[in-house]
Amino acid sequence: MDRKLYRSSRDHMLCGVCGGLGEYLNVDPTIIRLIWAICTVCTLFFGIVAYLAAAIIIPSDQHRC
Repeated sequence: MDRKLYRSSRDHMLCGVCGGLGEYLNVDPTIIRLIWAICTVCTLFFGIVAYLAAAIIIPSDQHRC
């Protein structure tokens, strides 16, 4: 099974990173968002930088072949 990580264009709030991770891991994206928010607060907002980096690095699912 060939799975690839993409940003979601269907389940997104900002850039679709958490929605894409949820689809990739087969987990509800709301849980991913909650964990990401908790980690962001606990790491003095490093999560924001990580989210922006992921939004730039992970391709959008609109470009799937």
